[in-house]
Amino acid sequence: EPNPSAMQAPVRTPSAVNLQRLVVLRTIAIAGEALAVGAALAWLHIALPLTPIASILLAASMVNLLTWARLRRPWPVGDAELFGHLTFDVLALTGLLYFSGGPTNPFAPLYLLPLTLTAAALPWVYTWAMALLALACYSLLLFFYVPLYHTHEGLVLHELDDFKMHVFGMWLGFILSAGLIAYFAVRMRETLRERDLLRSQMREQELRHERVLALGTLAAGAAHELGTPLSTMAVLTKELTRDTTKLPDKLNMLRDQIGRCKQILSSLAVAVGQTRAEEGGAQALDTYLSGLAVRWRAAHPNVTARVRLQGAEPAPRIVTERTLDQALLNIINNAADVSAHDVEVEARWDATELTFEVRDRGPGLTAQVQEHAGEPFFSTKEPGEGMGLGLFLARSTIERLGGGLHLENREGGGALCRVHLPLDTLRVPDA
Repeated sequence: EPNPSAMQAPVRTPSAVNLQRLVVLRTIAIAGEALAVGAALAWLHIALPLTPIASILLAASMVNLLTWARLRRPWPVGDAELFGHLTFDVLALTGLLYFSGGPTNPFAPLYLLPLTLTAAALPWVYTWAMALLALACYSLLLFFYVPLYHTHEGLVLHELDDFKMHVFGMWLGFILSAGLIAYFAVRMRETLRERDLLRSQMREQELRHERVLALGTLAAGAAHELGTPLSTMAVLTKELTRDTTKLPDKLNMLRDQIGRCKQILSSLAVAVGQTRAEEGGAQALDTYLSGLAVRWRAAHPNVTARVRLQGAEPAPRIVTERTLDQALLNIINNAADVSAHDVEVEARWDATELTFEVRDRGPGLTAQVQEHAGEPFFSTKEPGEGMGLGLFLARSTIERLGGGLHLENREGGGALCRVHLPLDTLRVPDA
């Protein structure tokens, strides 16, 4: 049963982590700005318009609280949302500087902080947009701002022009900006590295899963192949208990079927733990298909099948693999099960694609079969005669190799199974 709390957990994207850190940074900035305002009033006796400054700090605090609550919701945080918060910070800083001396305020270099954070956490488009915004705001402050004045006992005395105090303020602003930029930019960069590492780990996990899937397909295909000889063996043993007049012939057939089971299991054991290039060798496509047809005919001597291969010469060289063998053989087996006296196999290829068609003259495909064909454990055979995995495994293998499988009814009765397989996934790389 799913855990409701787990289902409502916030999506921890890199932008979400960076936004959470931005909330912390904004909290520090609000506290620092409030302390600076207090020091300017109480210690430096500077006249400041408290109402608009307090309104800006209050608005920033409210945005911070709302953002913190928003981060506890399961909504993903995108790059645009993070950029919107950084834009708000630039505008809030511009408002504070406007009411506190504009470019003469020693904390004007704080514009570099949101710009640096944008460059560290967001794509280049946002970085240039933030650079233009900061430049525009700083440029406007050169012409529009409220000057700073000293006061004494509530009276305005003169405009603040103490150069030493200004230099000290610039030094303090630089220390604050450098410390915050260094800390938060490094943390954001660590978030990006963690994301890249997570992507790498997910890719490795995907490759492992693909390998396990291929091995599982191989094992299930081997189990499906074993069904035919085991069924034959079961029939023979029943006949041997009733009639012993043809004992040598039936024993020979039984021995052949046992040998086939051993061959299937041996091929599965050889394939375990190997890569695709080790599972099979490099072969010309026509040679591979001819060998596949010979092997299938040897295992089904009582089935009448016509095989035709045609394509560009020389045929492309491919890396063969066991799962592809099973996929194509399963398709032919399905046709032979319903039309043992009339099976057609045709393979056509060019430089880029293989088209593999199997035709039969069986009862064809009903609407139900067309809807569910290829689903696991769906079978038209009698119970106990089929596992319902042959076509499912064939489709899974072909789709894993980038191809497709299509079923349709033939004119005059019967069914057609057509496979399209791109050769790029199988082609031997040029030396």
